[in-house]
Amino acid sequence: MTSKHNQFLKPAMHLRASRWMPVVIFFLMTQTSVFSQTSVVVPEAVLQAQQHRIETVERVASSVVAIFAPGGQGGGSGVLISSDGFAVTNFHVVQGLGGFMKCGLNDGRLYDAVLVGIDPTGDVAVVKLLGRDDFPHAEIGDSDTVKMGDWTFAMGNPFLLADDFQPTVTYGMVSGTHRYQYPAGTFLEYTDCIQVDTSINAGNSGGPLFNINGEVIGINGRISVEKRGKVNVGAGYSISINQVMHFLDHLKSGRIVDHATLGATVTSTSDGAVVVSNILETSEAYRRGLRQGDELISFAGRPVRSVNQYKNILGIYPKNWQVPLSFQRDGERFDIVVQLAGLHRRAELAGGPTPSAPEPDEKEKPKIPIPIPHMGKKKEPDIPKEYLKLYEEKNGYANYYFNQIAQDRFLETIQRWGDFSSKPRMWALDATFKDGAPLQIRMQPEAIAAKFEQGFAVLELGGEFTAEPMDSGGLLASLEQLKQLLIDPKDYFTEFYYVGSEPLDGQGERVDVLVTTKGLLISRWYFQQESGALIGVDTVIDEEHDSCKIRFGEMRDLDGVKFPSRLTVRSGGQLWGELDVTSLKFLDPDSKGSP
Repeated sequence: MTSKHNQFLKPAMHLRASRWMPVVIFFLMTQTSVFSQTSVVVPEAVLQAQQHRIETVERVASSVVAIFAPGGQGGGSGVLISSDGFAVTNFHVVQGLGGFMKCGLNDGRLYDAVLVGIDPTGDVAVVKLLGRDDFPHAEIGDSDTVKMGDWTFAMGNPFLLADDFQPTVTYGMVSGTHRYQYPAGTFLEYTDCIQVDTSINAGNSGGPLFNINGEVIGINGRISVEKRGKVNVGAGYSISINQVMHFLDHLKSGRIVDHATLGATVTSTSDGAVVVSNILETSEAYRRGLRQGDELISFAGRPVRSVNQYKNILGIYPKNWQVPLSFQRDGERFDIVVQLAGLHRRAELAGGPTPSAPEPDEKEKPKIPIPIPHMGKKKEPDIPKEYLKLYEEKNGYANYYFNQIAQDRFLETIQRWGDFSSKPRMWALDATFKDGAPLQIRMQPEAIAAKFEQGFAVLELGGEFTAEPMDSGGLLASLEQLKQLLIDPKDYFTEFYYVGSEPLDGQGERVDVLVTTKGLLISRWYFQQESGALIGVDTVIDEEHDSCKIRFGEMRDLDGVKFPSRLTVRSGGQLWGELDVTSLKFLDPDSKGSP
């Protein structure tokens, strides 16, 4: 049909359309009336799920923290994890704020808070809110159970929207698990993290990622952004809460904590195996038998199928944790337990580079400090005088005050053994091996002597700790450290500090760890968390030797004090001896107490 014909048809078509228009309008009106009278039936399960989600958000909102500098600058998020005010956030949120900060909760109140501990590598920090001992807090979940497709919601203070400290909530799902984010020129390394499409933006940093039941499964930190503006594009990353819990007691110790290294690098082969490409001969893994070319099978109880998987596992553990490691060589499998070394030197941690954090686009950055609601425009920190004692600077620590609190707690535990400081300094310790063979040890201020069936050993104090019973790893040096711990712990040791907690021997109960140093000697003392009892010590002479591990048996009364009835000694993964202590005597200097 030509365009000319079309021109003539248009008026006719318009007339026909006009004729039928009232009918069409009447039909639509009647149908609309019918639709309006018919209610949409929403399945009961949908309504219940919605109500559960609303109630969960309302319940956990009280645990979400808005974090600011003392004068009102900046902004970030956190989450309360205990009623006494401890809260977790990102390191990059608190970095540069100093020892004190202001924290807002959804009750509309602003609380003073103090910095406790920091993890620059893992981008985690712990702060403590002050002013009450009944803070609302979140429940901790298990990030190892998180699966792709799980519903999640993030809460925090993005773009400083929460003028009244009511957190913003965003909803989404888990896009991936066990993600690895490279350091990219900084210490910051996101390992084994959770990827979500839940919207996370600037200001959400440090806030919680909840599962559908309101349990914390991650701490929000990183986002993938558009090149022209740092706005979330649907890929956010949360630090797994299980990693945070591994480090929590370390952070509460007030220290700048370090992550772990195996002392080895790995690579993938053409057939997909993960093999050791290089290994330090001073590492414990090397002393336990791991060599270049060995194939890793599992690490810390998890299978190793890629280099990233290996890095994910390694990155969630603190320095000095002991973990199981399985590898194979020429078809033969080996199962060992290794103590992980520190990833950084202490000086590096104290002055390390700043991790990059999500920020607004340059032209959107505020040019003046942002006042905190209800605070006015104060520029100077306003910290109550009674709180100033809660922060103490010391090299290697985020806040030495909290470490001192822990030290005092352990000193009280040690005093349960009795008053050793009033006893003579010459000790005579007699014991028998499991087969009945005798062992005599005489501990004098200048030297320690040991007599046993295989020979005789004398260790002169103040020199090199090399004259030790063969394969014991340093039994005499360990006993000397125990003696000094019981007599004069604060003045004798070069360093005396609380580390945190870890599984005993890599697979046992969770224990608190106190570290002492004397010259090159490093001793790690293990205390039960519930009872506070001292149950063992590991002493290492130097990094090239295996430590001497002593585990204490039940306590018994000996010469007016308490002392372990049994000493189980191991070194290099092997049992050196089980010693039943028969007597402990304190001798005057002129006594003949030598073996």
